[in-house]
Amino acid sequence: MPKKAAFAKDAYDVVIVGGGHNGLVAAAYLARAGRSVLLLERLGTTGGAAVSTRAFSGVDARLSRYSYLVSLLPSKIVDDLGLRFAVRKRSISSYTPAVRDGRATGLLIGGGEERTRKAFRAFTGSDAEYTAWRDFYATTDQVAKRVFPTLTEPLPSRAELRARIDDDAAWRMLFEEPLGAAIEDRFSDDVVRGIVLTDGLIGTFTDAHDASLAQNICFLYHIIGGGTGDWDVPIGGMGAFTDELARAAREAGAEIATGCEVVRIDPDERLGTVTYEHGSGEATVGARKILVNAAPDALAAMLGDTVAEPAEGAQLKVNMLLRRLPRLRDTSVNPREAFSGTFHISEGYGQLAHAYQEAAGGRLPSAPPSEIYCHSLTDPSILGPELASRGYQTLTMFGLHAPARLFVEDNAAARDALVKASLAELDSVLDEPIADCLALDEDGRPCIEARTPLDLENELRLPGGNIFHRALAFPYADEAAGTGRWGVETPYPNVLLCGAGAVRGGGVSGVPGHNAAKAALGA
Repeated sequence: MPKKAAFAKDAYDVVIVGGGHNGLVAAAYLARAGRSVLLLERLGTTGGAAVSTRAFSGVDARLSRYSYLVSLLPSKIVDDLGLRFAVRKRSISSYTPAVRDGRATGLLIGGGEERTRKAFRAFTGSDAEYTAWRDFYATTDQVAKRVFPTLTEPLPSRAELRARIDDDAAWRMLFEEPLGAAIEDRFSDDVVRGIVLTDGLIGTFTDAHDASLAQNICFLYHIIGGGTGDWDVPIGGMGAFTDELARAAREAGAEIATGCEVVRIDPDERLGTVTYEHGSGEATVGARKILVNAAPDALAAMLGDTVAEPAEGAQLKVNMLLRRLPRLRDTSVNPREAFSGTFHISEGYGQLAHAYQEAAGGRLPSAPPSEIYCHSLTDPSILGPELASRGYQTLTMFGLHAPARLFVEDNAAARDALVKASLAELDSVLDEPIADCLALDEDGRPCIEARTPLDLENELRLPGGNIFHRALAFPYADEAAGTGRWGVETPYPNVLLCGAGAVRGGGVSGVPGHNAAKAALGA
């Protein structure tokens, strides 16, 4: 028999399973509302996927190892919880290298409207693509301004959300027709088409014309954040955010216990019990409400319910530390600008389609598409003073179309092969090999690490390595799916999802944590 918990209480108003950022948000809200709260985290530290790590031996650089940018975090949560945390915007949106007429060139987007217009004209030969770009994103900006505030409100119905958007053409483009139709109708340049499509593919294995509209849902979440769609850099790294959340939760009165892995949940409506393993064996604790910051499949396993086949993740994450930024073949752009936004690699529209077809056929993409960003150009505080003074920089590469199925037979071999191919695609647009720019750790090894979906499953317990915990859903109520008032409800009245697997989950947002707290409080 499991023994009772060795905590301040034998039973709590709320027990939260999982100490990722959403669990911490829920803990802080509920403790501030006067509820007794216990949070149980399997790992030795809180933060989940939103952590900073000294990834390379003897090197004073704190990398955001998994999640790395902030888009969907409402300022409401920061203000409500009194968080001492800030993000920094990037002046450059993206740079995409290409070859035109045998010449290395590229498209730099950002730095002001006039500069962007001139960049489009130089790259495409006319103003047509820029005009289409401006009009397309004017539409998505309006949708963002109307949809984003709903994320921290009770779920609207589909009809209510459509009325709020109040633009039939925009609704049809984003909610009813495959994203590829809108892209092909509005843009003619293959590179420009690819830049637009990438926001519909990040972490989601799909293509432009998927009838399920998985690409549309992914695209929507990527363009509505903050009402602007900006992806911002967390000052101090992602761990600065979750450390601040843990502080806020503790100061509000929540208890946080690490090294406690929950293995079973009894959802009795009067007083549920949570069984967890720790250093000295199993123990149980009672809970009037149980909030779960884990994937729905993981929750099903804890409840003893049938576990569905997970929606697999589809990304390769590569972290690097460089002695200096590499030189580019396109000499018209400064590498500091090119790498300060999103640096697109092999992400033309046709390239994305070909890579998807290869991966869907069970093969690693021969020219893997990916995008790179450099945190330290915007926020050098993640580097130690000596590294910063010597010009060191971090690079994060996020590879697309890398579904978990490709790594099942031999994860290590497939990881190595995909990293090699991805770096080769990067090298193709550089004037020197990226390997020549890598820093070395204290043992003389290159500062580079990679994570596949199976690595994320092993390290973070994400089923199939899915960074969204399960397939994303449109941010409105679905009666057939039983989404409930807040999108966090489960078939068990006192068990709520507070992680990315809730409706309106995914990304570093805190939204599911906020909404689960509201539901637990009966709001």
